Amino acid sequence: MKSKFSLIEHLKFIIPSLIGILLFIIPVQTKDGFTIPIAILANWIQDLLADQLSFIMMIIITLTAFLTVLAKIIGRDRLDKTPFFQNLLLVNWFWTITRVLAAVFAIMVYYKIGPEAVHGEDTGQLLLDSLLHVLFAVFLFAGLFLPLLMNFGLMELFGTLATKFMRPLFKLPGRSSIDALASWIGDGTIGVLLTSKQYEDGYYSKREAAVIGTTFSVVSITFTLVVIEEVGLGHMFIPFYLTVLGAGLIAALIMPRIPPLSRKPDSYVNEQATGIEEKLPEGYNSLTFGYEKAVKRAKKESSFYQFLKDGSQNVLDMWMGVAPVVMALGLVALIIAEYTPLFQWLGTPFIPILELMQVPFAHEASETILIGFADMFLPSVIGASIEAEITRFIIAALSVTQLIYMSEVGGLLLGSKVPVSFKDLAIIFLLRTIITLPIIVLVAHILF
Repeated sequence: MKSKFSLIEHLKFIIPSLIGILLFIIPVQTKDGFTIPIAILANWIQDLLADQLSFIMMIIITLTAFLTVLAKIIGRDRLDKTPFFQNLLLVNWFWTITRVLAAVFAIMVYYKIGPEAVHGEDTGQLLLDSLLHVLFAVFLFAGLFLPLLMNFGLMELFGTLATKFMRPLFKLPGRSSIDALASWIGDGTIGVLLTSKQYEDGYYSKREAAVIGTTFSVVSITFTLVVIEEVGLGHMFIPFYLTVLGAGLIAALIMPRIPPLSRKPDSYVNEQATGIEEKLPEGYNSLTFGYEKAVKRAKKESSFYQFLKDGSQNVLDMWMGVAPVVMALGLVALIIAEYTPLFQWLGTPFIPILELMQVPFAHEASETILIGFADMFLPSVIGASIEAEITRFIIAALSVTQLIYMSEVGGLLLGSKVPVSFKDLAIIFLLRTIITLPIIVLVAHILF
C-alpha cells in the first residue's frame, strides 16, 4: 500500500537533500580547479584563522586529554546524564594514553620544546601547522552539515537505487555509494565520518563498515591534483586520475572477498540495529520505494534545534575523537619515516619486483612504496627528484590508491567507531599495494 504525503512532507525531504547534494557532491569551478562548496568553506575558514589555527588545535587536543583523564577519574556513572560525552570521553586505556601523548606532542610542537624530531618542519609542524588546519576546517563544516545528507532521506533514496550494483559487485548496501561519492569529490575524511556515523546508527554491519571505511574513503579529486603536481606531471592529470580510478575499482572488487575484511562479522553495533531492508515490496520499483522511504525518514526530523545539536555533536566528535589520534600516531609515523631507515629496509623486497616490471630507478622507487603508510604525501615528496617520468607517475598513482595513511584516513579510522585494528590497516595497506601496483605499472608502460 503506497503512502500519501503532504506537500510539506515532500519538501521536507527535497529541500534539505538538495542543499546537502549542493554542499557535498556538486563540483564547482574555482581559480584552482574543481572542488565542492564544503571545501571552499573550509578553505575560507582556514584563511580567516590561519594565524590562530595551530593554537586552537593545540588547545582542543590538550583539553581532550584533560577531560578524558578527568572522565576516567570520576567514572561512568557521573556521566550518565550526557551519553554523548560519556561515549566521547570514556575510552579504553590505549586511547587515553594516545590522547595524553597527543597533548604532550601538540604543546611541544606549538612552543617548539624538546628535540627537532618532534617539532621539525617535516614532522610536528607538518601536522599541527598544516594537516590539522585542514581537519579543523573540514570537520567544522562537514560535521555541521552532515545531517543534510544523513537525516532527511537522501541515504534511503540513494541506498535503494544503488543496491542493484553495490550488493553484487562489492557486497555492500546501496547507501555506501554516498560515502564513496562524498570522499571522491570532497575528502576521504568526510567518507570516514559518514561511514562511522552510519555504523553507529546501525545501518552498516561491522563487516560493511570496515569494507566501506578502508575501500571507499577514496582520495579526493582535489588532493590527487596536488599529488600529480608535486611530481611535476600536472599535464597528465586525466590519464593519471583514470589510472587511479581503474586500479581502485579492481582493489574494491577484490578486497571485500579476502581476509581480513571477509572475516569481519555481519553483526551490528548493538542488538537493536538491523541494517537496511533492501527487498522491494509488491507494486514498487527501486525509485518509488526509495522515495517513499526517504520521505518517511525526513518526517522524523522535528526541529532545527535537533539539526544543530546533531551537527555540533558531529563536529566535537571529530575534533576531540580524531585530532588527537592523528597528532599522536601521525607524528610517531612521520618521525620513523624521517629519522630512521625503517621504510627503506621495508622497501628492499620490492626492488627485484620493480626491476622485473622494468621500472626505471627501481632502488629509489622502492623506498617510497611503503612510506605512504605514514602519510600519503611522503612518496610524492621523496619521489619528486627521480628523473624518470614513468617512475614518478607510478609512485604518485600508487600513493593515491593505497588509501590507508596513518596521518589521515588510517588515524581517522582508528579514532572512529569503525571496527578495524592497527594490524588490519597494515595488512589492508599491503594488500592494496600488491593488487594495484601491477595495474599501475602496466598502464604506465602504455602511456610512456
